[in-house]
Formats: sequence, C-alpha cells, structure tokens
Amino acid sequence: MQLGNFSVSLNVHDIQASKQFYETLGFSVFAGDITQNWLILKNGNATIGIFQGMFDKNILTFNPGWNSNAETQDSFDDVRKLQKHFKAKGIHLEAEVDESTAGPGRCMILDPDGNPILIDQHV
Repeated sequence: MQLGNFSVSLNVHDIQASKQFYETLGFSVFAGDITQNWLILKNGNATIGIFQGMFDKNILTFNPGWNSNAETQDSFDDVRKLQKHFKAKGIHLEAEVDESTAGPGRCMILDPDGNPILIDQHV
C-alpha cells in the first residue's frame, strides 16, 4: 500500500511570519497563494504547507499519485482503494471519498492520539 507523497500541513497564526521563518530555514515557496492564506514550501524533498485560519490542528498529509514535485505518477494506489483498506482494518474514517467516483478525492482518519491524517488525491 502506497499512501503517496508526504507533507505536513501546519496551522499557523501569522502566515507572513511563518513564511519568513521557514525561508530562513532554507525552504522556498513551491505553490499556493498567500492572499488566500496558504503556501506550500519545499526544502529538497521536504514539503510543508502553511495554512492560516483553515483548520484547527496540524495535519499529516499524503497525496496519492504525486511525487514530491506534485508531478503525476504512472502507478499509485487510488484514495478509494486506500479507504477500503482502512475500513477493512477497522479504522474509523472522519471523512470519506465517494467510492462510486474516480479521480480527485480525499478521506481523513485520526491516529490514536487524535492527529488528523489526510489522504488528498489531486489526480
């Protein structure tokens, strides 16, 4: 089972201050729109998203079908396949993708400590 490209989505209080801080650590803006209060930053293969006012907690994010440069992969485990696996293993889903659809979709689970894990497929 392949979950896809991994990043951490951070709930930040001041996106400008966070952007400046992470740039000081060597990250650079890869995607996003600061006027919409979200940016994706990269340092090598390390990817973080900074989001102001969009969610309550930091989120572990996996993107099926993407590599670390958001390029589509030829072969990957679709989010619906992953969701079926989670259900078969008795993992409660906080949000589900409609299994009758294809293409982009997302589901969310929580780890035992309540940390959100988002499976967010864009292809």
